[in-house]
Amino acid sequence: MTPSQTPTPAEELRGAGLRVTAARVALLETVRHGDHLDVEAIASGVRDRVGHVSLQAVYEALHALTAAGLVRRIEPAGSPARFEGRVGDNHHHAVCRSCGVVADVDCAVGDAPCLTAANDQGFMIDEAEVIYWGLCPDCSTTATTS
Repeated sequence: MTPSQTPTPAEELRGAGLRVTAARVALLETVRHGDHLDVEAIASGVRDRVGHVSLQAVYEALHALTAAGLVRRIEPAGSPARFEGRVGDNHHHAVCRSCGVVADVDCAVGDAPCLTAANDQGFMIDEAEVIYWGLCPDCSTTATTS
């Protein structure tokens, strides 16, 4: 592999010290091609790619891939956990109060970057999680025309 090539899912799994299985490769591809998917949607996507896989196996693989930093778990209040393939940056999310759709929002910029807390209470902060709540474009259009 040359430096300019993107590693394959199998290479990423190996690089993270994880065993490469068809189900893990399918899971990583499903999460990366999806949009903030919950476990049921991920399991369905994996099954479409490799056939039968238990929900327990999906949970275990998600745990391993999250711990390895290959996927990110987000948990908006009142929603099931969701997973995304965008990792390694400090981005945030906007969640629609009506339909539950989740969208990525790049980190806010300005006088106080997201990782600079007014009082860090002695913590060494390495990540900030911000969730913006409101109505997505589709739901806000529906709300104004109703």
